[in-house]
Amino acid sequence: MEEKRVVLGLSGGVDSAAAALLLRRMGYRVLGVFLQGPGADPAPARRAAAELDIPLEIVDIREELERKVICPFVESYLRGETPNPCILCNPAVKFRRLAEAADRLGAEKIATGHYAVARAGKLYASPSPKDQSYMLYRLPPEILARCVFPLGEVADKAETRAVAGRAGLSSSQTPDSMEICFIPGGDHGDFIESRGLQPRMGNFVDEEGRVLGPHRGIHRYTVGQRRGLGIAAAGRLYVRRIDPESGDIVLSLEDPVASGAALGGICMTDPAYSDKEAIPCRVRVRHSRRFEEGVFLPRKGRVEFVRPVRALTPGQSAVCYGEDGQVLGGGFILRE
Repeated sequence: MEEKRVVLGLSGGVDSAAAALLLRRMGYRVLGVFLQGPGADPAPARRAAAELDIPLEIVDIREELERKVICPFVESYLRGETPNPCILCNPAVKFRRLAEAADRLGAEKIATGHYAVARAGKLYASPSPKDQSYMLYRLPPEILARCVFPLGEVADKAETRAVAGRAGLSSSQTPDSMEICFIPGGDHGDFIESRGLQPRMGNFVDEEGRVLGPHRGIHRYTVGQRRGLGIAAAGRLYVRRIDPESGDIVLSLEDPVASGAALGGICMTDPAYSDKEAIPCRVRVRHSRRFEEGVFLPRKGRVEFVRPVRALTPGQSAVCYGEDGQVLGGGFILRE
């Protein structure tokens, strides 16, 4: 029987380590690849590879990550947007480099520890509360056709830890990482300023343009934010709009809601839907479990909602799903 090989993105955390175990049960010979980003420590991946008894190759992605992810991430914040770097990284860097490694190592498939389901070249939401299909909607069809996500049908993170624990893996009890991989401290504002950039400063203003007080820079705020504003008012204030030209941030006593959004960079995860005028769907407007009922209008670059949706944030993605959980496509939310 011909050997089935798969290249696995192995970070050393519990998700990728458990994915390796499940891939082995599926009959694959697992080949580990650690993607070396800025400040990334390969030691946990080396330890996991040794415990799993699989080979590990280290691939340096620092220059590419800087050019294709970090610079666009910073520029987006300077435009008053709130970007999601994983959505940029997955198609442009991570999965492309894993596919290149697979070609070099003679593996047909590539795998990661993402909670998502790839089936017949199509992408679906995972039943897990940790579902990460939102982060993967921009993967091209030729990459999706090669993907295996062994954690896609795992019920939750507790089950993942149990899989790793039963195998005696040291990563089974490591804490979850909630940080952006290239910002170890977790403060994107400090990170942007540390690069010697001068983000746009300005004032908080009300909806009539009256100045309420200075703010710390537009890169430190996001539409819908209601904490950490430091402005006294008759009620709770929300960030309604960020103006990158003037540097002003408009605050409102009303939670910002909208019935639709303009989208840029439209991506059809399933190209079979590319010629559709209007696609009834469920929509995620941020990385969460919440779905909104709506209609995707890819040719017009819009999504419309059945009920108004709060805090549609420029720079985030609106990702559209079918009733069966299939990811159909989406785009980046634009300022209107």
